[in-house]
Amino acid sequence: MTNSIADITEESQCIFIIGSNTTENHPVIGTKIRGAKRHRGAKLIVADPRRIDITDYADLHLRHTPGTDIALLNGLMHIILRQGWQDDEFITNRTEGFAELKAVVEKYTPEVTSAITGVPVADIELAARMMAENRPGALIYAMGITQHTTGVANVMSCANLQMLLGNMGKRGGGVNPLRGQNNVQGACDLGGLPNVYPGYQKVTDAKVREKFEKAWGVPQPDSVGLTVTEMLKAAEEGKVHCLYIIGENPMTSDPDLNHVRFSLQKTEFIVLQELFFSETAQFADVIFPAASFAEKEGTFTNTERRIQRLRKAIDPPGEAKEDTWIMFQLAKRMLALGAATPDPEAPYGDWEYRDVTDIEEEINALTPIYAGVTWERLEAGEALHWPVPSPDHPGTPILHTRQFSRGKGLFVGMDHVPPAELPDEEYPLMLTTGRVIYHWHGGEMTHRARGLEAMYPEALVEIHPKDARKAHISDGDLMKVASRRGEILAKAQITDRVEPGLIFTTFHFAESAANFLTNPALDPQAKIPEYKVCAVKVEKA
Repeated sequence: MTNSIADITEESQCIFIIGSNTTENHPVIGTKIRGAKRHRGAKLIVADPRRIDITDYADLHLRHTPGTDIALLNGLMHIILRQGWQDDEFITNRTEGFAELKAVVEKYTPEVTSAITGVPVADIELAARMMAENRPGALIYAMGITQHTTGVANVMSCANLQMLLGNMGKRGGGVNPLRGQNNVQGACDLGGLPNVYPGYQKVTDAKVREKFEKAWGVPQPDSVGLTVTEMLKAAEEGKVHCLYIIGENPMTSDPDLNHVRFSLQKTEFIVLQELFFSETAQFADVIFPAASFAEKEGTFTNTERRIQRLRKAIDPPGEAKEDTWIMFQLAKRMLALGAATPDPEAPYGDWEYRDVTDIEEEINALTPIYAGVTWERLEAGEALHWPVPSPDHPGTPILHTRQFSRGKGLFVGMDHVPPAELPDEEYPLMLTTGRVIYHWHGGEMTHRARGLEAMYPEALVEIHPKDARKAHISDGDLMKVASRRGEILAKAQITDRVEPGLIFTTFHFAESAANFLTNPALDPQAKIPEYKVCAVKVEKA
């Protein structure tokens, strides 16, 4: 997020949510947004194909077809430019590429946009006016924007809109992705991506590699690694021989689960580090019992880039150990076997960490955006949003207040590109996927909570009454949903939360996971799969 949660919910005059089921997937932030609407009159616009709960609070619900986000955003920008509502001063002083953007969005008249998205012209016009008349405005998105073959282009279009309105670098504005897990921001910050070292330092940068080679005492590769989906494809092809899986259950969370199963079966050696015996555990050769968040010390970095002190509440049960302890022991044994011979002069090459404070010191030394996030400051209770470049820096709750990281913000005009797979005669319906408030991800923890399981005990498929009648399906009937990749059985939930031609289900339940159906087609840049759109057919089971 470019801005803080409090900043958005206390200062934004208009909150635009696109591709985020906020009240179910981020309920704390969702509650604060509802409060901003009810108690201080902030305008709320929600763009979502489904009638999700937060639309009940919205001034306007833009119910666009899945996979048409770019067209919708371009249509809004077209009206803003037509009416002269853009922030000319911000555009002139803080951005470049405006002429190229304008040339693209000129094509997306309200009529063209409506034809692509299914949103009425009057609603597109009203949304643009509300954004222009209520500034600063915050844009909030989640995986409904990113999990497409155009995910990167979708994000860039969100940035285009906010720069056009001058909503960047100020309180109440910004482009604000809501992260899907409690520490996914921290994992990305500290190198959990195939193309960067900690702090988003590129592996292709020779100076960066040299810094880490000196620190760790071993040569560093100069090429970008593989994403999870690419790893499984490489395992199928015999190019990846070992998978070390930590706290992840690809047998529920990855697309095209039949292919995932085949790839895991083909992998020669699988190590799993996990709390429970998951679906993926069935394929593991070695399982390391890991400790949960409540059983270890450290930090999480949350969705607003704030580093949070994590304190151990209880001891791990049985033989479970902290993730870091397991990895340290494994690394030491690999070094003893000659897997690598670090330079003895390297300050961080021996894996001899006494505790988490040693890890924090290494992070301070090698990661500029975390350089000032010392253990002492966290223990003292300071709220630090990175970047924190030095120990006396107060942190950065709002990004880009004076300039962007590249200098001037770059407008990049994006054209609408359809999803990789659309309904046809054989598979006439569109499937979109997501979560419900009672369960999280593959349900490894939430399925073990009796109260949550009682509230939502099995997979449901939302289907519109018209589509249910065509398939002779009644509410609560067991129905079969099939795509070109697989099929599931689940109970029908007949509802107008979805429109005709669209169905919705979750991936929380292993036996009926939506990811048996989803398309593994990838965004060419971010390599994220297109979970949010695929073609399916239904019938009564």
